[in-house]
Amino acid sequence: MSQQTLNQTEKRAAVALASVFGIRMLGLFLIMPVLAIYARDYPDYSAFLMGATLGAYGLTQALLQIPMGMLSDRWGRRPVIILGLLVFILGSVVAAQADSLLGVAIGRAIQGLGAVAAAILALAADVSREQQRTKVMAIIGMCIGLAFAVAMVAGPLLGSWLGLAGIFWFTAATGVLGIVVLVASVPQVQTQTARRDALPVASELRSLLKHGQLWQLNVGVFVLHAVLTAWFITLPTQLQQAGFEPATHAWFYLPTLVASIAVMVPMIIRSSRTDNQVFWFRLALLMLCIGVALADMLGASAVVLVAALVIFFAGFNYLEASLPSLLTRIAPAGSKGSASGLYATSQFLGAFIGGSTGGWVLQTYQSTGLGILSLTLLGCWLVLTLWMKNPKAVTNVALNLGHLAETQRSELNQRLLQVTGVEEVRYASDDQISYLKVDKKQYDEETVQGLLQAHEPAK
Repeated sequence: MSQQTLNQTEKRAAVALASVFGIRMLGLFLIMPVLAIYARDYPDYSAFLMGATLGAYGLTQALLQIPMGMLSDRWGRRPVIILGLLVFILGSVVAAQADSLLGVAIGRAIQGLGAVAAAILALAADVSREQQRTKVMAIIGMCIGLAFAVAMVAGPLLGSWLGLAGIFWFTAATGVLGIVVLVASVPQVQTQTARRDALPVASELRSLLKHGQLWQLNVGVFVLHAVLTAWFITLPTQLQQAGFEPATHAWFYLPTLVASIAVMVPMIIRSSRTDNQVFWFRLALLMLCIGVALADMLGASAVVLVAALVIFFAGFNYLEASLPSLLTRIAPAGSKGSASGLYATSQFLGAFIGGSTGGWVLQTYQSTGLGILSLTLLGCWLVLTLWMKNPKAVTNVALNLGHLAETQRSELNQRLLQVTGVEEVRYASDDQISYLKVDKKQYDEETVQGLLQAHEPAK
């Protein structure tokens, strides 16, 4: 089997794990486009409680994202993923049976307790070769984006047919489906390679919190998801005011999302062909600002909302795709798992703060105040990009040295530092793996493979 293509095991695992991840995220996203409408039916409704309900899953996700990833290294990936999906199902049932908005918020928080992202990504690393791991992760990432798009369309349709409680029963059923897909379709593979590329390591977290460039990315993804969640506190009701009935919101979201992707794709292509990613990053941020300003400051006419959604989601999709790529380039060699754990924690914490704070601001200062809050957050992020640097086109390589003696490993690592294109070498003794950060344009892979063969123990 060629090293350049996914083998059958990797294809099967990639599709299955992407489906499990996508199913779970679909369940979390489905209520975003409808909660602002149906929350008013509960006797304890308030804008603040509605916003807190929308973002409640983010708090528990943020608290458990890193611990659940570490736990998967002790208990195994599958048990942790199944446990997480069972907790997600429990939260869905609690929310479906709730007769108060507070009860729905509690259900959403329980849903978030099933934080399985790190365990799924670690399992994806376990079942794929190092050369193909990026493709497997990309398939999973695309499925998450697809889940969000499907939720924007399916949420209003399911809401009109089943009501809010029915949506939660539907998400419980998707959780069951996720377990079935995991058990039936993900291959039983024992290989565990490049653990630090997929899982957080406790000893690294403090130092990574002080890493300036990573800190900027964490703040950025926090703001991005805070603003997204805050926007959905008002967007569904704005659509109603513009003359769209809740059942028709799906047909509003669908064309605007398609149009935003049509704008975003050329941005991705152009930015990938230049070394000035900071420019495109700032442009996407300005698009978010324009989208928020149009929707929250200029009224709720249909034309304005269409323009706002296309511009906002073009910028959002660009940033959502670019931030993980930047993280991979910036994270120190062998610290991608820890950096990703902090990144995901910041993302989910942003969803919680955006929902709860946005709800309070809406309740106190109306939609104009919510727009000002969002623009303030985006403005602060834009200022932070003044210190942002264009990262080198680097990628990560993991070399398993478990078969070598300690003296051979030390000598090999010293020689690897001298190879053209190798920017950084870090040996992790607990993994017995050398993690390399290499320049894509200059990396001499043949020399590295030659060094490995030269240090092979004699048979």
